[in-house]
Amino acid sequence: MNYQGRSMEEVEAAKKRCRVLIKKIESLGITQSGKHTILKLAHSELSFLSRFPINPTSSQPLSVNIGHLEVIVHILQQPFVTAVSRVCKPISLPFSTTNKALSSFNSIHVNIVCTLNKNPVWIIVSDRNPNYISWHPINKTKGFKSRIQQLLDAAQSTNTLKPFSIVLFFSNGLTNFIHQKLKEEFGASKLALNFSDSDFDFSEEIEGEWIIVIPRSYKEACVLEIKVGCFMNDIMSSELGMKDSFVNVLPPEHQGGNVNLNLGSGNSFSSLLSQMKKVESTKMEDFSGEDDFINFDTTALIALVSGISNGCAEELLNKPKVELQHRFKGNYEFVIAQAMSEIQNPIHVDLSAAVSGKRGIICESVLSEFKELVLMCGGANEKCRADQLLKFLLVVRDSPSDRLIGLPTTRKLALKNKIVFGTGDYWHAATLTANMAFARAVAQTGMSLFTIEHRPRALTGN
Repeated sequence: MNYQGRSMEEVEAAKKRCRVLIKKIESLGITQSGKHTILKLAHSELSFLSRFPINPTSSQPLSVNIGHLEVIVHILQQPFVTAVSRVCKPISLPFSTTNKALSSFNSIHVNIVCTLNKNPVWIIVSDRNPNYISWHPINKTKGFKSRIQQLLDAAQSTNTLKPFSIVLFFSNGLTNFIHQKLKEEFGASKLALNFSDSDFDFSEEIEGEWIIVIPRSYKEACVLEIKVGCFMNDIMSSELGMKDSFVNVLPPEHQGGNVNLNLGSGNSFSSLLSQMKKVESTKMEDFSGEDDFINFDTTALIALVSGISNGCAEELLNKPKVELQHRFKGNYEFVIAQAMSEIQNPIHVDLSAAVSGKRGIICESVLSEFKELVLMCGGANEKCRADQLLKFLLVVRDSPSDRLIGLPTTRKLALKNKIVFGTGDYWHAATLTANMAFARAVAQTGMSLFTIEHRPRALTGN
């Protein structure tokens, strides 16, 4: 919270910052629900400033919250901040909690719920002058120690929304005393990610010319991370997690087989597979230290092998409408739209960015469903591509994470989808999918789930 004298220049400057911030929020690549809350706060701030009486001689301070919102948007703009599920919204806590510190609260306020480094995190933002952040209670304030303890207690009280860590972003830095206390009492450490340290805002104000409105520096910012429930024995936990994961790798006889294939060249499917890491072993030690997995659901596998994605889109569109309607029946318009989309924007080009340098995994449920669909609906070429694709993927057991499987099973949160996406979550892998209805349903619970969206494709009998 910043305080300014309420001269006309100061009020107008604050209003201009609000307008610039609103434009930035509207251009954020996050869900509409995520934008809605912070957009509402920015408009509320602008409305307050527009109503504020101008009195240059008044000593009454102008309370401006725009700086806090600017910091939140700055974080949301970072490319490594993904799967944003909640912005400036409280997180509901289990009503059955026995924790005394939380017994009088039904929710806890978190600025951002998202994914960093493939792990779910809560981000707490402070735009305060570091000299005014107190560790112990003062007057009516509870003190920062109490705030952190409450956050950690809340994180431990929920299985489904429990974050891997709590990230603290102090935009104006932190005193040595508070920094040391966070380190000693809560195991805080510097976050191993570099946020950009400057933010130049531009606005088209006069005759179409772009002018700099507010240059803001974050060079003094301090970003810390507190692991939830992992203050001790981090290395041991990591090693155990690796061993547990590889218990869930199916033995070689259940894998795709020899991957030394002669795929040829000159087609997008071969090119795409060549960019992925090959599965040449299922031994744990051969994967030690790797975290470059990507989880495929059934929609992603179908998109890779579909005739539409592999050069048959134009041929399909050139066929008589009556023939296609008879062939695809109720799916006719769906298939035609996919073919047109493919001609305009080939899907293998999009997917290459997601899978390049990654090791693909699929769970047993996906393998079974994919084989069944290809057998029933795939043509000779699609079946051949399916066989080739499976030889490049590591098959793992259905092993959904506790937090995904802990979500209530509903029509929108179907069990089979919780297993598929949950297995990706267990392996700390993004799930490549066209099933965004499930991803949205998960986000509505407040959970951050790492997914990569692709456009759908259907098998055509090619």
